[in-house]
Amino acid sequence: MEWLSIIVQGTLLGGLYAMFAIGLALSFGVMRLVNIAHGDLIILAAYVALSVVDALHIHPLVSLAIVAPVMAVFGYVLQRGVLNSVIGPDILPPVLVTFGFSIIIQNVLLQVYSADARRLQAGWIETASIPLGGGLAAGVLPIVMFISAIAVIAALQLLLTRSEIGRSFRAASDDPVTAAIMGIDTRHVYALAMAIALAVAAIAAVFLTIRATFDPAAGPVRLLFAFEAVIIGGMGSLWGTLAGGIILGIAQSIGAQFNTNAQILAGHIVFLLILLLRPEGLFPKTRD
Repeated sequence: MEWLSIIVQGTLLGGLYAMFAIGLALSFGVMRLVNIAHGDLIILAAYVALSVVDALHIHPLVSLAIVAPVMAVFGYVLQRGVLNSVIGPDILPPVLVTFGFSIIIQNVLLQVYSADARRLQAGWIETASIPLGGGLAAGVLPIVMFISAIAVIAALQLLLTRSEIGRSFRAASDDPVTAAIMGIDTRHVYALAMAIALAVAAIAAVFLTIRATFDPAAGPVRLLFAFEAVIIGGMGSLWGTLAGGIILGIAQSIGAQFNTNAQILAGHIVFLLILLLRPEGLFPKTRD
């Protein structure tokens, strides 16, 4: 029963890791963009949520109504104004630009908010649990995070497969030159993809502010978890990203049972094993 509880807790933790990774998977799937600043953008959204909650005295989850649109607009402007100019067949320029942007975000946040760790209080949802039977119980917040991850992925999958903008995303991803010839404004499409990616990052950030402390230097760790979840699941695969997050969460939960210091290490070891045995990931994106 103890091991079943560990697997349940790890699975729910995987929901948060999947939320970290969805925006990264979308950016790569649509634009072939490896966004080194993704983790820092999550932390930026966390500080936006902190500022909104402090200014308006609202619940952190309610702040999503403001934080998600703000980050979406920021993502559109960032992609349209900066990143579109460096996207091309060579992946190195976007990597260098987003690396530089990562450093800028960290230093700006350090200057504005200091290096102190912060956390938002969300009341009863932080400690409430739901009995699952057989002596098992799961926290309400982890369940909400996991359900949110499934809902976001399902909504994005519908957007990509059933909507006009989704068809534009897939066309721009498969062959941007032909898509442009057919009248698709790839610069606008890429900017919309980044807007959606950062709106999802905002959701992950608000959950992070409730679940754990954060500081201006916390971005690279979130980026690492996101990369591992994306690569385990398969680059560009949204449902694969959820599976990757779950595998990472379970690995960390099992590692923590042997040694609390081995929790993160266990996840890295599983990531490396999967990378060695199946470099394309468990559920790679397939082309039509």
